[in-house]
Amino acid sequence: MSPAEPFRSPAPTADLALRGSAVLEQGLVPDALLLISGEDIIWAGPASQAPPHQADELISHDGMILPGLVDLHCHGGGGASFPDATGTEDMLTAVAEHRRHGTTSLVASLVTADAATLRSRVADLAQLAADGEIAAIHLEGPFISVERRGAQNPEHITGGDADFVRELAELAGGALATMTVAPEAEDADAVIEALAEVGALPSLGHTDGSSSQMTHAVELSVAELRRERGRSALPTATHLFNGMRPIHHRDPGPALAALDAAARGDLVVEVIADGVHLDARTVAHVFALAAEENVVLVTDAMAAAGMPDGQYRLGALDVTVDAGVATLTGAAAIAGGTAHLLDVVRFAVTEAGVDLVRAVRAASSVPAAVLGMEDRIGSLAAGRRADVVLVDAQLAAVRVLRAGAPVTV
Repeated sequence: MSPAEPFRSPAPTADLALRGSAVLEQGLVPDALLLISGEDIIWAGPASQAPPHQADELISHDGMILPGLVDLHCHGGGGASFPDATGTEDMLTAVAEHRRHGTTSLVASLVTADAATLRSRVADLAQLAADGEIAAIHLEGPFISVERRGAQNPEHITGGDADFVRELAELAGGALATMTVAPEAEDADAVIEALAEVGALPSLGHTDGSSSQMTHAVELSVAELRRERGRSALPTATHLFNGMRPIHHRDPGPALAALDAAARGDLVVEVIADGVHLDARTVAHVFALAAEENVVLVTDAMAAAGMPDGQYRLGALDVTVDAGVATLTGAAAIAGGTAHLLDVVRFAVTEAGVDLVRAVRAASSVPAAVLGMEDRIGSLAAGRRADVVLVDAQLAAVRVLRAGAPVTV
């Protein structure tokens, strides 16, 4: 090369090129191109701006190209339940059920149980996290309200225990991401402080507390998380409205306080937009009021996700699924969800009228940021893991890639 000759980098070579309408970091791009090499995306953007490149395979997709979805709250699926699994193989059944429907990163949720059971399940899930099969662990209890327990076993609901939090976090090996705690629970403040200390996020919920108690818990959580500089600076709210004292004009309760915090950017609220847990108009109101990056869509899915109606278990309790709705057997309490996260996105868009890009981000980049993993998952951009979902016009998955590898749909 002569001194006057400019340097030209070689054209990138990709294993796969995907072309079509895509939800990228900049929004909906009608004619986008993704270049994938190995496990990673090496370029993403408008096709007209793509650099010269070579690709071993080109797929032109007529539907929509979405980032792999990230579910922060999932108890199981495919007939398997994380709280009830007898080992990691059972747990992997649930992971696979959601993965083939577009959830390429999943946080496995446990429910209230005795200490020995929680230790055992956390140890199993820690192995799955170390193997890269799940993104993290969520503990839904046992420091919650008996009155607002939902489908949780009251026998094992206890006051807060910061030392137990530290023990479970050590067993999790860094994989404990969130833990549900009721703001009014005994020693809730100590639990919140311990969670921030171990790098996990308080998830405020299953609460019969007041508006002021929720506001205090949010403020304490934000202060502790910022001081500890953990995976995220913001706490979350466990499935907003569900498992919370209802709103009344003379007793606003915790839900309005949580929504206020999400509006000012101090809290990320989970929303189960499956047509069962919340009315479509409630979903629309949350998206209208909360800040852009402060709503996440979740499933709260249990073993019956992807399965027929019938009898199931969630922790120590029997669950009946009828017409896709899971309730405690012989009772009216909802016992988790049966939808996949892509179903939740579809409901938010088609029934609640949420903008497609915002709904997709609420199920991908926003939860990735909650986990502190936004540099690796949750969006279609260079350097991210090649987690991609190709959907049809009805937002049903037709092809799923995880780390560049095809997942059987």
